[in-house]
Amino acid sequence: MPTSTKAIVISSIKYGDTSFIVNCYTESDGIKSYILRGVLKSRKGKLKPAYFQPLTQLQIVANHNSKGNLNSLKEVEVLHFYEEMHTEIKKQAVAIFLAEVLNDSLKEEEANNHLFQYLETSFLWLDSHNEIANFHLIFLLNLTKFLGFYPELERINSSYFDLAEGTFTEYFTTTCIEGVELTQFKKILGMNFDKISSIKFNATERQLVLAVLVRYFELHLSGFRKPKSLPILKSVFS
Repeated sequence: MPTSTKAIVISSIKYGDTSFIVNCYTESDGIKSYILRGVLKSRKGKLKPAYFQPLTQLQIVANHNSKGNLNSLKEVEVLHFYEEMHTEIKKQAVAIFLAEVLNDSLKEEEANNHLFQYLETSFLWLDSHNEIANFHLIFLLNLTKFLGFYPELERINSSYFDLAEGTFTEYFTTTCIEGVELTQFKKILGMNFDKISSIKFNATERQLVLAVLVRYFELHLSGFRKPKSLPILKSVFS
């Protein structure tokens, strides 16, 4: 029986000369992959390539197969037409970067309504606000709440933060941050998007915190790779 659900596009790759394979995070079933046959060939088809840009929010009707198999889409409707996400260069860079992070982070084929709502509201916020230089930092940190490794805030005044353990500590290991890295990292703890204007980073500090977060993800998620879009993101916010 076809499934009707909201879905957020995570990635799309060309398959052959005329088709796409699209990876989506769905409200009903978590991560699902779809094959769109002939979508690049037919100008009159209902499925348009423009629907599958990174982080586009859709309403879909799909046939969902057993886990691990490619699925098929029957109907697609864009739920929210972003005004600037895919046209304004900074927001476009953030969208590409976050989609790449999510592609490496979200693997579960099961519903997580709280995570879906977080993604949905976060991307609408990004599209509709102008002060976004630190958006990706807050987004990544708060994403760890749903992935199971948000920093434990006990002993927050300790000398070190152990990235591997996710805890503040007085015992140094090779996975600890300290000094300037620790000071800047602590600025984003407990922050949400509405407080983003209160975080003051220069370009160097922002890149420092981003490097810490990427390392944090690498240590906690098996198979997580440093995003290829990282240099582009650094460039637009430098």
